[in-house]
Formats: sequence, C-alpha cells, structure tokens
Amino acid sequence: MHTPACIVALACLSLVTASLAQPVGTGPTVPGPVTVPVLTVGKATADLGFELEGTLQAVRQSTVAAQAQGQLLSLNVKAGERVKAGQVLARIDARDASAGLAAADAGVAQAQARLGEANHHLQRQGELQAKGFVAQAVVDSALAQQQAAQAGLAQAQAARAQAGLGREHTAVLAPFDGVVLATHAQAGELAVPGRPVATVYAPGAMRAVVQVPSTRTAQARTAQQWEVAMADGQRLRVRGVQPMAGADPVAQTVEWRLELDSTALAGLPGQAVRVRFMGMAQPQQQARAQGWRLPASAVLQRGELTAVYVATPKGFVLRAVRTGPMLGNELEVLAGLREGDRVAQDAVKAGLSGARPAP
Repeated sequence: MHTPACIVALACLSLVTASLAQPVGTGPTVPGPVTVPVLTVGKATADLGFELEGTLQAVRQSTVAAQAQGQLLSLNVKAGERVKAGQVLARIDARDASAGLAAADAGVAQAQARLGEANHHLQRQGELQAKGFVAQAVVDSALAQQQAAQAGLAQAQAARAQAGLGREHTAVLAPFDGVVLATHAQAGELAVPGRPVATVYAPGAMRAVVQVPSTRTAQARTAQQWEVAMADGQRLRVRGVQPMAGADPVAQTVEWRLELDSTALAGLPGQAVRVRFMGMAQPQQQARAQGWRLPASAVLQRGELTAVYVATPKGFVLRAVRTGPMLGNELEVLAGLREGDRVAQDAVKAGLSGARPAP
C-alpha cells in the first residue's frame, strides 16, 4: 500500500508527463504513437546473489616498524612516494645505540685481556707441573679459568654484535620496491621497538577483501561469478577467489580474498568496493526476496518517489518501488515488482502520452 505522500507524488508526476506530451507550437499537431521496449521480470533478473562491502588490499604490503628506541630525527618519505628496497625511510637518534656499541667494544677488549691472562697462567702451571713443583689439581684449576675466560669472550662478542645491530636499526629501511601508502609517525616523536613508522605496498597486484557472514558462507561457496565494483561504478575483473580456512569467532565472519586483474592499478589499498556473489544455486523464493535487477534507465526517480512503468493491456501504469544499491548501470529493486511483470526499459519515454509497450 502506497503512503499518502507517494500517492500525491504519483498524481503530480502523471500531470507533469501529460503536460509534457501536449503539442508545442501554433498549429495543431498529432503526435505519433511511441513504442517503448519492455523487459519481463523473471528468473534472469532474480539471480542477483548477494552483495557485501569490501576493501581493496595490496597482495604485497608491509607496515615497517621501529626496531630501536630513540627520538625520530627525520621522516624522509611521504604518502604516495615510490621507494626502492633498502632506501632509508626514517632515522632514529643513534646516540644511545652508539654508546651501547662503545660499551660492548670495551667489554670485548676486557674479555680478550682476561683470556690472554688465563692462557699465560695455564701455560705457566703446566710447566711447573712437568717439573714436579705443583700438583695436577693446580693445572686443572688453571684450565677451568682459561675455559671460563674463553666463554666470557664469546659472550662479550655476542653483546657487541647485538649492539651493532641496534646501531643499524636506527635507520628504518624500505623492505622492497613499492609505494608509501601511509606514514604513522612524525619527526621529533619518540620511536620505540614495534611502533609503526610507514606502510609500503607493491603496486600491480591487488585483491578485494570482504568479510562474509557465517550465515552466507555455504551459499557463497556455490557462487560461480563475482563482481567487484568501485565507488565510481568501475567494474574490476576477478582472476581467483580464496576463502580463508577459519572464521572470526567474535564477528562470525569468514574472510574472502578475490584476486583482481591488473586493471585495479587505478585503485589504492583501503578504498571501498562492493563485492557481489552470483550464480549460486538457490530456491526461487529466496531469489525473489533478494530483489530484481533492472537497468537504471527503467527506474524513474523524482524527489522522494522511485517508480517504474509497468505494461498493462491499457498501456503503462506507474508503480512505486523500493530499490537497493546501484552496481554499475543497474539497480536492484527490492520491493514493488512480481515475477512476470513487464517493465519499460526507458521510463522517460514510457511516461509520454500515447506511449505503448512493444509487443
């Protein structure tokens, strides 16, 4: 049942279309009949599947984090810049790391001196034991001291290597050739290990990621076709589909990844897309509940009124409908139509006086 506002809009629209059909000019003219092609609402328009919101994601993407602590001295890149593998993205104050490296060098020198002293002591005790001046226990004790000194040197050398890595980590490097998607820090801020600095992605290989509700998972697995559309209506070709094995226990969704053709290069990771699963086996009554697909030219939108022209034996009749989201050049009609209805493909022409449906 139409609302009063919708009935008034229908009446006003009928008066407007009737006035537009009147001849213009000084002399009387008789317009010829206008024949408008129609399409029949049926199974072909019912197999819409379902549509979900998703996002574009680069197949190869990495968030580079700091591995050393200190003040961020400089951030050398901006979002959108291309970078090479090994390029310095940011620099962290290296004074603490340099001090740690110097202390580690001193520790290595000290351990080397202790080892040299232990070697000399062991050699001396061995000579004395050979002459019968000391017991074997004294030599064994000197050998234990020499082995402990060797272990101390190895420990100091490992600490020095670790300090050297800490010094190297003050330069945050790009992991591969790519484009900077976003930066997450500013010069002057404190960098700590694990804090993100920048996100880099490799262009050329994109995928659409969508979270499919668990209630739709079984139906989605029977889909034979997929459509991925950008916000501007651009459709992207799907090369492969990979559902993840596990479901999110909190959101009760399963992540699906749809690999896209190289035409997706115009999109950036993070942009919203609409993913439609189609061609799955489903009962007809379920397809009816989901809606019908019509070309955008068949749907008339005037203010709050959304309607189509339905063919009857006496001509076209305007009928209000409720539509869903638009995908490309087509609209999904959720309510107002039944299977078998014949709808004018051009709503503007169907509204002209004398318009008749094509046979």
